[in-house]
Amino acid sequence: MPDSGELPSSAFATLGKRPFGFYVHIPFCVTRCGYCDFNTYTAAELGPGASHRDYADTAIEEVRLARRVLGDTDLPVETVFFGGGTPTLLAADDLVRILRAIDTEFGIAPGAEITTEANPESVGPRSLETLRAGGFTRMSFGMQSAREHVLRVLDRQHTPGRAAEAVREAREAGFAHVNLDLIYSTPGESDDDWRASLDAAIEAGPDHVSAYSLIVEDGTRLAARIRRGELPMPDDDVAADRYLIAEELLSKAGYGWYEVSNWATSEAARCRHNLLYWTGGDWWGVGPGAHSHVGGTRWWNVKHPAAYASRLAEHRSPAHAREILTPADRAVERVMLELRLLSGFPLADLTPEARPAAAHALATGLLDVNAFKSGQAVLTLNGRLLADAIIRDLT
Repeated sequence: MPDSGELPSSAFATLGKRPFGFYVHIPFCVTRCGYCDFNTYTAAELGPGASHRDYADTAIEEVRLARRVLGDTDLPVETVFFGGGTPTLLAADDLVRILRAIDTEFGIAPGAEITTEANPESVGPRSLETLRAGGFTRMSFGMQSAREHVLRVLDRQHTPGRAAEAVREAREAGFAHVNLDLIYSTPGESDDDWRASLDAAIEAGPDHVSAYSLIVEDGTRLAARIRRGELPMPDDDVAADRYLIAEELLSKAGYGWYEVSNWATSEAARCRHNLLYWTGGDWWGVGPGAHSHVGGTRWWNVKHPAAYASRLAEHRSPAHAREILTPADRAVERVMLELRLLSGFPLADLTPEARPAAAHALATGLLDVNAFKSGQAVLTLNGRLLADAIIRDLT
């Protein structure tokens, strides 16, 4: 990747014709959860050359770099997503400053979706009011579970009831859109535990729920505990049963699936930023380890906050490397992403080699019959359980 951050001419061919967004990575956490392999750092892990205090200014420098690299193309920003880590470990005023820099350089589109993730214990009424007044429109809280013993296995710090309190505080601060993230199939979790977590999430009243099966990542504390025999490995069949429980309870409560792991109470409640990813939009990723995509060029930043800050201080791009996707790469990725959506994938865009597999998936009840007749490959409930296998067959 050039120090200037310059992109190949091919990246500009369709720039401005697709939705454009920003992802802002905040790499700080108070403690590291046992299952997490994200690019995050506790205070003890940061080392010299990086700090919470200077981070907003450093991120703003990358926003300005983005404007220089992308030139004068009109790119009103339709979505911004602050993720982590724990974005709300930064002062709310700092998050607002980064958002204002994006607005200054690019312009925030009218009605844009502006989300930040937060741990339930990392916000309160005052910080939520500051975020809402500063232009944020959506909060996403990491609830994970309503059972204390499950939270302990995950090394989560909040108490079981805190997520519901955070939802209430966000509503009182004026947030119309609130998400709760849940994790299922944690070692030691029972079906009743999972039902209790779903019931608690529904009762809290968010308009969006994300539910993810626990993945044991190499190098995490959880993986080490399983390897030593302290905890059992999550079971795929149990995970499938938990997914069916989630669909049952969420659908009864008025949440409809629109992506395999995401449910919303209305189309307006769907996460537009994630939909930008899933439908091939363009975005610039700010922060250490953040990934970006513009017009078929994908790149990713250096991972450590100190190296990231150093490069920007030297007026160099923080990008570590990039790849230019071939048309075949992009076609495969499109199937991988769009088939996970309620809207599905156009059958006419499948390769001739993939069409027999689509017909087989239809015959075995994994694709919706009515959607198929209308020219779309849309997963049934059983199809969602086997989404990865179906995607492999269709690519």
